[in-house]
Amino acid sequence: MRVLGIETSCDETAASIVERDASGHATILSNIVRSQLDEHAPYGGVVPELAARAHVSHLDHIIAKAAEAAGVKLSEVDAVAATAGPGLIGGVLVGLTTAKAIAAALNKPLVAVNHLEAHALTARLTDGIAFPYLMLLVSGGHSQFVLVRGVGDYERWGTTIDDALGEAFDKVAKLLGLGVPGGPNVERTALGGDPHRFAFPRPLLNQDRLDFSFSGLKTAVRLAAEQHAPLTDQDVADICASFQRTVAEIVAARARSALERYAAAFPGEPRRLVVAGGVAANKAIGAALREAAAGSGAQLIVPPIPLCTDNGAMVAWAGAERLALGATDALDIAAKARWPLDSADMGLDHAA
Repeated sequence: MRVLGIETSCDETAASIVERDASGHATILSNIVRSQLDEHAPYGGVVPELAARAHVSHLDHIIAKAAEAAGVKLSEVDAVAATAGPGLIGGVLVGLTTAKAIAAALNKPLVAVNHLEAHALTARLTDGIAFPYLMLLVSGGHSQFVLVRGVGDYERWGTTIDDALGEAFDKVAKLLGLGVPGGPNVERTALGGDPHRFAFPRPLLNQDRLDFSFSGLKTAVRLAAEQHAPLTDQDVADICASFQRTVAEIVAARARSALERYAAAFPGEPRRLVVAGGVAANKAIGAALREAAAGSGAQLIVPPIPLCTDNGAMVAWAGAERLALGATDALDIAAKARWPLDSADMGLDHAA
């Protein structure tokens, strides 16, 4: 089957056509992504209304490019999948409404995809791994450990109680005047810094839980910056390096605990930790996770970075996975600003 995937949940306008054969093997025929970085850069972050307007202006062209790159006509796809949430509701509405229009006009099935499920299933697109496995999702809006039992079958083991990790990186970048994109700018600046100069706190690590908290760490960074103002370039680099080291240690410690829980829940099963989301691109965090996984006897799976960040291929693949199990959605399905991955309506029995 060939599925058109549409992604508009935040500030990337994306479309892709993915082919899934009878054995479950995937081929990405096209994957077009347009970033809105330039539109939002003057504001230091994503402006929801501007994001929605940009999706309206560019989505049709992105879909046309995806079809052209795949060498197929839209009438030749077997289904249309689109992110239906969670995300910025204006953007989600643009993508889902467009998908509904295409599905209705071409008489094709519609699959409304949970954005987090698309991330959760990406490792099956890239690596073909079997269920179950453990996923660490780290992005601008989410930081959580999720047990992935199957399509539509998820159990959240831990989440952030305040800021998501990507959001913390962005706020630190803004505080230090590093501009956008925040995460890559902090990582780049940290390369010239001393990661041991500042002893930042590691919230919740003394508690027996898999949740994250980054707001206190962010506050500690602000206080350090205020104490040493006016900051030199070296001060900024040292703060970035110390912040990044602290985050990497927090994430690695939580990963070890999550893998211990996984081993106890699935004795004899191979231990696999899948990392998804844009923060997966951070090399320091990746190195810490590789060490944690190796020490736990687990395999660390990180999809190619363009497929970790928001893209249409992951949405198309999630749609294909659901379609293969007979799940489609009615054209009156609503967009959702919030849609937890472990909610009751993630199951396949809710579909039309």
